[in-house]
Amino acid sequence: MRTRGLRWSGFVGGLVYWLFVGWSISQNTWFSFWKNALSDLGGSEANSPWIYNLGLIITSIFMFVFSVYLIFNARNKCQVIGGAYLSVSAIFLAFIGIFHEGTKPHVFVSTYFFIQFFIGALIHGLGSRDRIRVASMILFALAVVGSFLHWPSTATLETYEIILVMAFTLILAMEQQVK
Repeated sequence: MRTRGLRWSGFVGGLVYWLFVGWSISQNTWFSFWKNALSDLGGSEANSPWIYNLGLIITSIFMFVFSVYLIFNARNKCQVIGGAYLSVSAIFLAFIGIFHEGTKPHVFVSTYFFIQFFIGALIHGLGSRDRIRVASMILFALAVVGSFLHWPSTATLETYEIILVMAFTLILAMEQQVK
């Protein structure tokens, strides 16, 4: 089975997510990157909240495909376990769109997406070659430290964490291209 092209699915998923965010912001001129959470775009107070929530669900498909790619191309059990964690994080990403802002499970599923993703990235990285191992440990440390910093808004924190997610997917895609 040829899966090499799927190595880009995680990063492409991130780009797709930002396209939906941009579209959603265009429908919600009240949104402030410096005052709101990105999830506000998918809450009941938003204009066309389906745009943001659908974007999360579509992005989760790309992330799930990326995790399956990692599992199929794993070289050891550590990489398989890391890929499995990432697949669960993709499911929680879809749950963010399903349990949008204002629903009881929203805070849990949105927080757990990030926790699950970064733990999976770390585990995958620990089973990888030196460059990926080091990059995974640095990204994990940045994610942990970033969660304790004071941010102007939840959207700025979320953006920081999403950039780290995209960095991990890009690093792995580029590493796989070198092979």
